[in-house]
Amino acid sequence: MDRIRILVAEDDARLRRALVELLRLEPEFDVVADTGDGETALQQAGVLNPDVVLTDLEMPRLDGIGLIRRTLKLFPGVAVVVLTKFGDDERVFGAIKAGAMGYLLKDAGLEEIAQAVRMARAGEGFLSPALVARVMAEFARASRTGLANRRRFAELSRREVEVLECLAAGMRNAQIADGLSLSEKTVKSHVGAILKKLHANDREEAGRLAREGGIER
Repeated sequence: MDRIRILVAEDDARLRRALVELLRLEPEFDVVADTGDGETALQQAGVLNPDVVLTDLEMPRLDGIGLIRRTLKLFPGVAVVVLTKFGDDERVFGAIKAGAMGYLLKDAGLEEIAQAVRMARAGEGFLSPALVARVMAEFARASRTGLANRRRFAELSRREVEVLECLAAGMRNAQIADGLSLSEKTVKSHVGAILKKLHANDREEAGRLAREGGIER
């Protein structure tokens, strides 16, 4: 049976060394590289072709969520398992949306880490038992929020939806005008109508509502 090739990305050098040492206790695992930043991890993934990337979410140069998205886009055969600290819910939910296969707390033991890696390699999801209740609660909240948002979005015109997608991407009025071949005055008018229909206080809140409702570029 082929060994599972693992790339470890963790900016805490001590924790990274400990993870590598733990993983090397499993004869079926082959740690092909370890690094402290996401950009280097992405480069190494392209060269070393790991089966699984085990990554932290908070790293310099390229954070874990960015690493997940770019890895899955560039190297779709690679699975990603996330390491997170308890209470870092926002990043965990971002990682779920980005497409990671497994989610572990940083204090997980070898048995749990090994199980997550094996399942990810097999194309199966893994969620640390300690995170289950929090993730399920967030899914329930997001479902309620999404339903309310979809009702709001139904009031938007096709052009307003296009402008809202741009707001969700963080674009300014001048950029939106260029991208949609509109005048800035027209964009400003659409933004005002969007804020009114979504009952949003500002463009940032409108963009957040759009992302939560799945309306984004």
